[in-house]
Amino acid sequence: MFITKVVSSYSGMPKEAKYLTLASVMPSLAYGLLYTDISYFLTFVQGVPAEFMGIVIAVMGVATFVASMFLGVAADIYGRKNMLIIGNVLASVTLSVFAITTNPLLLLAAAILQGISEAAILASSSALLAEKVDNEKRNSAFSLYSFAQSFAYGVGGFVISAVLVFEHIGFTEAESHIILYVLVSVTSLASTILMLKVKESKRPKKTKTTISDLLPTKSRDVLIKYIITGAIVAFGAGLVVPLMTYWFSVRYGISDKISGPLVAVSSLLIAFATLVAPVLAKKFGLIKAIVITQTVSTVFMFATPIPASFAWAGVVYSIRALLMNMSSPLSQSMIMGLVAEDERGAASGISGALWRLPNALSTGAGAWLMGIGLLHEPFYLAGVLYIVSIALFWIYFRKVRMPEEEPLAVRTRPKLALK
Repeated sequence: MFITKVVSSYSGMPKEAKYLTLASVMPSLAYGLLYTDISYFLTFVQGVPAEFMGIVIAVMGVATFVASMFLGVAADIYGRKNMLIIGNVLASVTLSVFAITTNPLLLLAAAILQGISEAAILASSSALLAEKVDNEKRNSAFSLYSFAQSFAYGVGGFVISAVLVFEHIGFTEAESHIILYVLVSVTSLASTILMLKVKESKRPKKTKTTISDLLPTKSRDVLIKYIITGAIVAFGAGLVVPLMTYWFSVRYGISDKISGPLVAVSSLLIAFATLVAPVLAKKFGLIKAIVITQTVSTVFMFATPIPASFAWAGVVYSIRALLMNMSSPLSQSMIMGLVAEDERGAASGISGALWRLPNALSTGAGAWLMGIGLLHEPFYLAGVLYIVSIALFWIYFRKVRMPEEEPLAVRTRPKLALK
């Protein structure tokens, strides 16, 4: 019965929404490889100091923040499809750059371009997906899209083990990593072909000329509240999540060939968990479903650094990741359902920017804390920040009613009763 409900929620998905979902697979695999392995690869393979590794990851986030402020608006004006394609091309190319150089300036340049690529994708993908489905299918579309991304992201972590194959046939560890990164880069670039099959919807041309006019003024109030809660949880996540392969190494002496696949397992679990998200939203309501999953996840955030063995720490971390990210497609669907249609690109870009900046800044802090031997404290700090974010989210959005949650006779725009 439950499985039937899950399956039925995905029936009748529009064709172009399917194209967007399929097109996200290989780029997500590339992101999975990069973000799972970059902290280990730069330090233990390339010999980059841990502090500089943290700076590189932070620069990626800062670049995403700065670029997103402009690319979200640009996507609404010049085309969300074009922005998505540009983002994928840049992301694919910079993955190879990370692999082949240890020059600090080139690494920082690659980090900036990677951040810009992420901004372009953030600013366009959610807005483009939202316009391809109606309110009834929006939660399901975002959950299916998140499933494809999380599953591919997890596979990206697993492919790190391919390094062992290249080493077996005679390549060094560094050469094996380079081969893997370049191969994934090429396949990610090829996914652009699927993106070309998506049609850009016609929207009224914006004639506004000032920067303030281009900002999402109609959706300002709800967007500010969404950004505040997202920024707090992003700062907490940045302290630990991008650094897990590095943390497993310094905590348990585990290489990325083992910890990478473990992190990948958590992404695969997340992928399947997101498929259940629309059913949870129907049962509890969208807002309650988000709050429940995030709250339980926070308990496991506090517990992650406690186990004395790598295996148990991996299990606890995977449960935390599953629960926290189960709510991600619901959150994305929520904000796309609340903002005005012609402001979705700008809203997506700005919210993405103000998530990535605190996430990037705290990654540098997390790398520093771990580097000086404080291996429990980043998780405890992250847990406290999660609690603050969840509490504010409930205060801000507990009275929101989404269009699909209203009786058929009164379904128009979302009803907001926000303080």
